[in-house]
Amino acid sequence: MSGNASYRLDNTAVLSVESVEAPEVITSDAIDDRLVDTYARLGLTRGMLASLAGVQSRRWWPADEGYVQGAVVAGRQALAAAEVDPDRVGLLINASVTRPHLEPAVATQVHHQLGLPTGCMNFDVTNACLGFVNAMHLAGTLIDAGQIEYALVVTSEGTREPQERTIARLERGETTKHEIKEAFATLTVGSGAAAMVLARKDANPDGHTLVGGVSRAGTAHHNLCIGSMEEMKTDSGALYTEGLALAVDTWKDAKGEFDWEEMDSYVAHQTSIVHIRGLCDSLGLDMDRFPLTLIEHGNTASASVPFTLAQHSPNLSTGDRVLLMGIGSGLNTSFAELAW
Repeated sequence: MSGNASYRLDNTAVLSVESVEAPEVITSDAIDDRLVDTYARLGLTRGMLASLAGVQSRRWWPADEGYVQGAVVAGRQALAAAEVDPDRVGLLINASVTRPHLEPAVATQVHHQLGLPTGCMNFDVTNACLGFVNAMHLAGTLIDAGQIEYALVVTSEGTREPQERTIARLERGETTKHEIKEAFATLTVGSGAAAMVLARKDANPDGHTLVGGVSRAGTAHHNLCIGSMEEMKTDSGALYTEGLALAVDTWKDAKGEFDWEEMDSYVAHQTSIVHIRGLCDSLGLDMDRFPLTLIEHGNTASASVPFTLAQHSPNLSTGDRVLLMGIGSGLNTSFAELAW
């Protein structure tokens, strides 16, 4: 008996997917410069962010600009690319991890600024780095059920605040090696936004079919990464081991329902080059089929999968098979297949 939750859709297509880059580039060298005294006192060498995680830079939104605006811009671009009038959108889901406040839902601000109709349901779905893939599943289910014609899924991650707080904390003279290790993952994240329009396939035959997918829970490991807008504490070693094991179990159980061994592209959530390489080695997949945005943009949390898909989409051809692979804190996995 499979340990996965699986689904298939009959009438859902992706019409567009767009990415928006945060404008300020923060290099790993610049962070190392800030922490050089801490490294020297603890006997650590600079360059770990680039050499261990593969992150050479990440992005920040301007300090005086709310990062939710990234979701608005991405949403507007996605609607324009899909040639869909905002009045026809029946569902808006915001999937971001970061949020400027607990209430109301971030989706309400995006809904208002995009001028979406009063009959458009709007809410947030938060599930660490899996929120966007989960939102695609929900949107597709409502489209297949005939309840809506068009759905818009957005996300905008703003990592400036937790990173600035973390760097300032690590600059203190009493910082320990353990604190550096706990904060390592925080220094690899980056800001960015993405949006996707989904619709009925029968009314949009040129759209990219959302075939279906699987999800699996490994919640015994819910305490390996605990984050807030002030800081994130991560057991990176255990998170890598258990996250990879969960992904492998998900993959094995999916074989009875899906054939994913020969996809044209694998668009995976990206925490580090080591993680992607380990995933490829464990599943016997070609790393050349994994487009990467991690190196220049860092781990963009829930935006990672759609952001990478948007950046990679000019390289895709009609008929290509694409697997979206989400693995996130909790732990949870969600994979979704697209026929381009």
